[in-house]
Amino acid sequence: MADAGRIVGEAVATGRAERGVACCTTGTGVCIAANKVPGVRAALCTNVETVIGARQWNDANVLAFGLGSTNVDVAANMLEAFLATDFDVDEERLVARVEQPD
Repeated sequence: MADAGRIVGEAVATGRAERGVACCTTGTGVCIAANKVPGVRAALCTNVETVIGARQWNDANVLAFGLGSTNVDVAANMLEAFLATDFDVDEERLVARVEQPD
């Protein structure tokens, strides 16, 4: 399933998609794989609040979540929040810090 994260990440990084969604049993594998693609900021989220924070503060461009632990209603609400929430440009310094190489 990690391949799905890489494929979604590449679609976002190359501009074929503005944002992406990747899922697997826990969401962890697809999130890790997507984050290996330069320019991707994938966030593993479990609820609407984490989605909103990931978008507003970290400009997350890939939403990852676990199919084994997320019910359909929560997933639908997370997706809606992911698409409706804009990045707060006042938080650009946070994104710059996240993207710094080690």
